[in-house]
Amino acid sequence: MLRLTPSPEKGRGLELLCFGAHSDDLEIGCGGTMLQWLRERCIERITWVVLSGDDARACEAERSAHEIFGRHPGLRLVLQSFRESYFPYTAAPIKDFFESLKTDVQPDIILTHFRDDRHQDHRLVSELTYSTFRDHLIFEYEVMKRDGDLGQPNTYVALDDQTVDRKVEHLMREFGSQRNRSWFSEDAFRGLMRLRGIEAGASSGHAEAFYCRKSVM
Repeated sequence: MLRLTPSPEKGRGLELLCFGAHSDDLEIGCGGTMLQWLRERCIERITWVVLSGDDARACEAERSAHEIFGRHPGLRLVLQSFRESYFPYTAAPIKDFFESLKTDVQPDIILTHFRDDRHQDHRLVSELTYSTFRDHLIFEYEVMKRDGDLGQPNTYVALDDQTVDRKVEHLMREFGSQRNRSWFSEDAFRGLMRLRGIEAGASSGHAEAFYCRKSVM
């Protein structure tokens, strides 16, 4: 297995662009990766985009982002209020938003939804990511749900025990609006990271998994 370490141009840190259709998607899909990269990598700028949410969920998204990134000077939190569950049917303004964002970010890495996710909002966000940012390194994260759409990822970030614990505690604490959902549980989050850790051969036994469609070596 070849280990790849994200490295920006000399003299600056990484710039990340992260898309979540809903307030908890990024934390579920790549929250552990963010926590670990903040400790291990030089992250210069993060644009953290949440595309839907009423007042309560927007508050959750804002509180969660500031809890993860603390007082990071490069954090830019972007909260939108597109109609949840209707993204494909109201796509034009969402596309306009993506196009406007393209003019003021230069990300080294983009994190977005899995292209084959069965949730219509997730799928559209992934499609717009690729149609808007055509020359970038893109990693698609996964969000478990009843649809049974988990696939076979090809890129992994191993997570140490501290990061796994912090991710799970964060999710359960910050997203009270989701706790009534059957899949939103500590054992489910730990179980998926354990499975991906086995696949990755992670020494800690845990990992988050991603899909990378194209990379230039």
